[in-house]
Amino acid sequence: MTIVATDTRSVPVTVIDHRRGSQAMVMFIITEAVLFLVFFFAYYYLGHDAPKWPTELPKLPLALTMLVLLLASSVVLYMGEEAGKKGEFARAKAWTAGTVLMGAVFLSLQTLEYREHLKTLRPTDNAYGSIFYTITSFHAAHLVLGLLMLIYVLILPSPQLGKAEKPPHHSLHNAALYWHFVDIVWLFIVGLLYVAPHLTGQS
Repeated sequence: MTIVATDTRSVPVTVIDHRRGSQAMVMFIITEAVLFLVFFFAYYYLGHDAPKWPTELPKLPLALTMLVLLLASSVVLYMGEEAGKKGEFARAKAWTAGTVLMGAVFLSLQTLEYREHLKTLRPTDNAYGSIFYTITSFHAAHLVLGLLMLIYVLILPSPQLGKAEKPPHHSLHNAALYWHFVDIVWLFIVGLLYVAPHLTGQS
């Protein structure tokens, strides 16, 4: 048996840290994605034999507006990432701050949507109300976490937004990965919980 020795001393520590940070974020995102897959499974499992599912058709305007807002925020944050890579730290922070603002607007719109929903449907009314509010509120909690990550990036010294030589490495990139994930989850939520019932004629 031949043993191949590997010498990691030739690999800069910063490169290893970059990989660890990004890999850790990817693993974290995978665990959260599994959580939402379980929620979506529960949604369809509960509605499989229900005589009426959903119990009411969710309104589309606010949900679609929020979807457009989040997708646009991902584009804005991507611009921030690119600026950071070029060493344009002021622009990177400006784009990131814009993303934070758009996320705050999203939460405000979701509050308005909840007020409308709660007039006719409460979490304690039935299984549909319970799973609907569980999925959407968990997404809101994840979005708040994403906002906290971005705010943390904003208060870091400017060089940390690019290829930093000391921890936290790739802070903006890793926070952006999570933000893009949160946006994709909302895309699935809108498609499965809001749009699909209208397309299938469920009511």
